[in-house]
Amino acid sequence: MKSNSNRIGKYWRTGVIIALLFIISIASSGCSPARFKTKAASVPQVVFSSLSDPKTFNPPLSNESNTFGYTFEGLTSQNGITAEVEPALAESWEISPDKLRFTFTLRPGLKWSDGAPLTADDVAFTYNEIYFNPKIPNSTSDVLRIGPNRALPKVRMLDDRRVEFTLPEPFAPFLRTTGSEILPAHILRESVQKVNSKREPEFLSMWGVDTPLEQLVGNGPYVLANYQTNQRMVFQRNPYYWKQDAQGNPQPYIERVVLQIVEKQDTSLLQFRSGDLDYIGVSPETFELLKREEKRGKFTIYNGGQAMGTTFISFNLNRGRNADKNNPVVDPIKSSWFNNLKFRQAVAYGIDRQTMINNTFRGLGEPQNSHLSVQSPYYLSPEKGLKVYDYNPEKAKQLLLEAGFKYNDKNELLDAQGNLVRFTLNTNAGNQTREAMGAQIKQDLGKIGIKVDFQPIAFNNLVGKLSDSLDWECILIGFTGGVEPNNGANLWAPEGRLHIFNLNRQEGQTALVGREVLDWERKLGDLYVKGAGELDETKRKAIYNETQQLVQEHLPVIHLVNPLSLAAVRDRVKGIQYSALGGAFWNLNELKIEE
Repeated sequence: MKSNSNRIGKYWRTGVIIALLFIISIASSGCSPARFKTKAASVPQVVFSSLSDPKTFNPPLSNESNTFGYTFEGLTSQNGITAEVEPALAESWEISPDKLRFTFTLRPGLKWSDGAPLTADDVAFTYNEIYFNPKIPNSTSDVLRIGPNRALPKVRMLDDRRVEFTLPEPFAPFLRTTGSEILPAHILRESVQKVNSKREPEFLSMWGVDTPLEQLVGNGPYVLANYQTNQRMVFQRNPYYWKQDAQGNPQPYIERVVLQIVEKQDTSLLQFRSGDLDYIGVSPETFELLKREEKRGKFTIYNGGQAMGTTFISFNLNRGRNADKNNPVVDPIKSSWFNNLKFRQAVAYGIDRQTMINNTFRGLGEPQNSHLSVQSPYYLSPEKGLKVYDYNPEKAKQLLLEAGFKYNDKNELLDAQGNLVRFTLNTNAGNQTREAMGAQIKQDLGKIGIKVDFQPIAFNNLVGKLSDSLDWECILIGFTGGVEPNNGANLWAPEGRLHIFNLNRQEGQTALVGREVLDWERKLGDLYVKGAGELDETKRKAIYNETQQLVQEHLPVIHLVNPLSLAAVRDRVKGIQYSALGGAFWNLNELKIEE
C-alpha cells in the first residue's frame, strides 16, 4: 500500500508498504523478456518484474505501490541510507523561527517531460486544487492534516520559483511529508475545474490505463514509453530531467527501465536465474538456491537486516451498513466475533510465529510486535515493555471460553448462539510467502477450533475489497515502513483512507450508516495528532510508545513476522547502496550498467 516518500525502492520492499513487488507472468514466447532484451541489447537498461498491471496512471488516485517513483518527484526526497530529508524539485527551503512557515525555492530551469516550464504555480496547484480538494480522495491530505482540528496547510505561490506553506500549528514531520508527486497544472487544471454529470471533477477519470502514453506528463527521471497489458511497461529516460552529475552529465545514466509483468513468483525466479531479470527480491524459500548460484550467475545478494515493513492479519471491524441497500458490510454474526477483544487476542496467541519463521522464512526473520519499523527511533521493543503474544494455544482457548464461546464434541469452536466459528482469510495470490503464511494460520487456528477458509485472490481484487466494496472478513497483508511514524497516520486515523480495519467510505462511494468508532480507536488517532505536533523528541517517543502499546492491547492488526530485507542484483548494475530503508534502487539516477 502506498506511502508518501522515496517511492523508488521503498514501494518494492513490502511484503506492502507498501515495495511491494507484485508480480505477473509471461504467457507466451511473444512476450519473452529474453527476446525483448536481445532487441534492446545496445541500450543501457535494467529489467525488473512487477506485481500486476497498474490500475491507474494518476498518482493521487492510486492506493498501490506502483511505478510513480520513475515518473514523478516531490519537493523533497529521502536518502535511502541515512533517512535524511534531501532536496528534490526544491533546491532549498527556509523555516520561520516559529516553525509555522516553510518557504521552498525550486531549482532553476525545471521542466516537465513535454518541455513546459515547471514552476511554483504547479506546486500550489497540486496541493491546493488536488491534494487539498475534498472532492479528490488521496492519501497525501491524510498525512498533512494538522492538530486536533485536522486543518491543512495554506499554500501560496510567491513567485515562479518560491512557494510558501503556512501551518496552523507546529508539525514535526512536515518536511518528510513533502515528497508527494508534483503534478502539471498546464495539463490537469482544466480537468480539476470541470465536473461531470455527477458533479465530480473530471480529474477523477484522467490518466486511466487506457490513456495514450504521449498524454502522460511527469517530472521524474523516466517517462512511460510503452505499455502492453499483461506483458510489460517500458520507461525511457526523461530528456528534461533536472539531475546532473558533478561533470554536468545528465542523469539517470541508465536509459531504460523495463518492468516485466509476471503472475507468479516462481516464474520471476526462473527469469532471474536465466538472466532475463536484473533484480529480484530474495524470499526465504529461494535464498539457499540463489546463494549457491551467486558467483556463477554473476549477481550479488544484499542483506539489509530486518525489513522496514510490517506483515499482519486484520479482521474487518466495520459495523456499518451500505446506505443504498441497508445491508451490513460484514455478516453481523461474524462481526460480533471480530469485535470481541478476547477473540482477537485468542487468535494472536493461537498463531505460532516461531514455526512460521523456521518453516516459511527458513530462519531468516524475527517475530514482529510493533507497527513501527525497528530502524525507527520511536520503535518500542518487547524488552522495553511492549506487549507480545507468544504462541500459547491453551491461553487462546481459555480466552475464547471467557468470551462466551464453547466447543462441541468435535473440538470445533461455537459462539454462544451455537454458530460454527468460521471465516475467510484473503491475501494476494502469487506471493508464495504469503500463501505459506496463510496456510499455517489456517492450520494453527484449526488447533483452537477455528475454521479458516484461506482464499488468495488477485492483488487488484484485494485492493478493491479493501478500498471499495469493504467485502472482506480477514486479510493477510503488508505495509511499507519508515522512520517517521506519521507517514502511517492514514492507517491509524479513523478518517484515514488506509484505516482498513474500520474504513469509512470516501466521497463519491456508497455511503455507510451505523459505522462506529471505538474509544481506543479514536484515542489512537488522537495520539498520532499529538505526536505530530510535539517538537520535543523525548515527548514524541513517549507518545509513539503509547500508540504501540495501544495497538498491541486492542489488536486492530495482529503482527506476524519481520523477514530480513534481501535482494539479488546483477553485478552489471554498478553503484548499488543497499539498505532495508531504501532498497536496491533508491539512488537509481546514479547507477550505471557495465557489461
